[in-house]
Amino acid sequence: MPRPHKKRYCRRYRENRVYKPQGIPMRTIGEVEIPLDQFEAMRLVDHQGYDQTEAGDIMGISRGTIQRLLQAGRSQLIDAMLTNSAILIKLEESEK
Repeated sequence: MPRPHKKRYCRRYRENRVYKPQGIPMRTIGEVEIPLDQFEAMRLVDHQGYDQTEAGDIMGISRGTIQRLLQAGRSQLIDAMLTNSAILIKLEESEK
């Protein structure tokens, strides 16, 4: 049986956020979901300038977990841009 997930501390948002290519109707494109924890890791490291250890301390998780979140989030972000898909920053159901 796997270990239970540690609580990941993320910035609070009121609702899901969607970003899409300009000029393309939403009904004609796909969506790429980026979970809130991946978005928060990218925000802390790429936007705020924290190193991975500091970001892990802020979120309450290990540096290795931050590294995995960054890799997955960046990969999904690039995939969405290359395929003209909408990017959906998805809140967890318990946080709505």
